Amino acid sequence: MPFVRIDLQQGKSQEELSMISRSVHRAMVETIDVPEDDYFQVITAHAPGELLYDRGYLGIPRSEQQIFIQITMREGRSRRQKQALYARIADLLQADTGARPQDVMVVVTENTLENWSFGNGIAQFASER
Repeated sequence: MPFVRIDLQQGKSQEELSMISRSVHRAMVETIDVPEDDYFQVITAHAPGELLYDRGYLGIPRSEQQIFIQITMREGRSRRQKQALYARIADLLQADTGARPQDVMVVVTENTLENWSFGNGIAQFASER
């Protein structure tokens, strides 16, 4: 049940945004066992000057095509699964959209089942724990 936010520079077509979105989702399906229909994302395109970052932090050369991906998901995935997720996102974005792996930053935030309501004012999975 991940919720994904993707932030990037303005200028991408709807087709490019869709490909970025689908690549991230595919990586989650393949590496962290997300069901195919568990698809909730927000993509925000920013004007020049609205994405601020160090272009050389940790020795990674970043360009103006930086993509920030925030994934909020329930706790429980292993370190190995998360590392596979990061690598698969970078690989798929490069293969599917031409994005440089150096320009892909992923941040995962975990929480528990009672922190999710998918509608109707109900925490649908809270009682499963």
